[in-house]
Amino acid sequence: MLGKVRVLVPLLSRPSSFWSSVPMGPPDPIIGVTEAYNRDQNPNKMNVGVGAYRDDGGKPFVLPSVRAAEEKLLSQNLNHEYLPTHGCPIFRAAAKKLAFGGDSKVVSEDRVASAQSISGTGGLRIGGLFIKKFHKSPTFYLPSPSWGNHTPIFRDSYLDVKQYSYYKKETKGLDFENMIKDISQMEEGSTIMLHACAHNPTGVDPTHEQWDEISKAVRDRNLLVFIDMAYQGFASGDLEYDAYAVRKFTEDGHNILLSQSFAKNMGVYGQRCGAFSVVCQDADEAAAVESQLKIIIRPLYSSPALHAARLVSTVLTDPTLYNQWLGDVKGMADRIISMRHALREGLAREGSTHNWEHLTKQIGMFCYTGMNPDQVDRLIKEYSIYLTKDGRISIAGVSTKNVNYLAKAMHEVTK
Repeated sequence: MLGKVRVLVPLLSRPSSFWSSVPMGPPDPIIGVTEAYNRDQNPNKMNVGVGAYRDDGGKPFVLPSVRAAEEKLLSQNLNHEYLPTHGCPIFRAAAKKLAFGGDSKVVSEDRVASAQSISGTGGLRIGGLFIKKFHKSPTFYLPSPSWGNHTPIFRDSYLDVKQYSYYKKETKGLDFENMIKDISQMEEGSTIMLHACAHNPTGVDPTHEQWDEISKAVRDRNLLVFIDMAYQGFASGDLEYDAYAVRKFTEDGHNILLSQSFAKNMGVYGQRCGAFSVVCQDADEAAAVESQLKIIIRPLYSSPALHAARLVSTVLTDPTLYNQWLGDVKGMADRIISMRHALREGLAREGSTHNWEHLTKQIGMFCYTGMNPDQVDRLIKEYSIYLTKDGRISIAGVSTKNVNYLAKAMHEVTK
């Protein structure tokens, strides 16, 4: 009797992955700072890298005006239908009024095309894609330095990103002379990005007189102006003061592009609420531009966040809540300003012989301290104070409870 015949069936090899050639991406430097901070067991540890406001107890802060707006909305038993592609009409109107002013001619003449965006980042990306699609020049100038996300946003919008002089390391202030020189040599018709206030990451802003000169220099080169306004009211505590550049450039005849964010000045970070606007020659041009903004947005995310628009527009259009919000945003700005002064005074008490005047001259959430990477490493390793390698600190992470500890540590690593 024949024995059983074993038939060997070859095992099917596992197919190779389609994604085996995808390299590991570099870690985000700011997220890395927070992750290292979370792992640290030092009870005195500080995170001065995060770009979000904290109260004097180091906790996330919900503005009372925003909390009241939430309660008002909840009582109305609203639905959750889609917004139009370019967002909530009430929100868009309120955002334009806030940025350009209640008596703005470009708003009253219906010359501003606008769209609700996924916070400031979304507005910038819409703007980048709009420029690429319709502007004659792909050349795009950023200040050196600028917010870390600006370069990938506009590079990935297929624009040719270049830089112009902005920060002067020696003075820890504005390199105004070289800034104007660089503007005068920019390719005519190209786009220049400007920070409206509280420049990120340096905290260095032009004076109003310098803004006037920048406007003239930009006009002489026929540049397209794109303004990023992420901190209106949050910088100085004064909404009108912080909007000076936007209104000055508009009054001078620049048909600017504008990105607004409500993350900082309303504390609605996770709601992702912003606006993108284009100032046009007339109402017909604005209607055409707005139609194209909707075409750009539709395949990106179809329509923006409903609750975000409701929250912000409720605060901006309810007179009682609006006045309460003015106090809320000034309170945040004032706390940051007071911590700048406290840190400078603390360094003086520690006996530092360095000139720390820039701590109080700079404005907004961030401060370029002037500390080098080696000094930053010492702060992290010896004092559990976490910040980015460029020496930028978020003043929002400083409080009355830890400012003296920070001052002592900064003195020790810089003396």
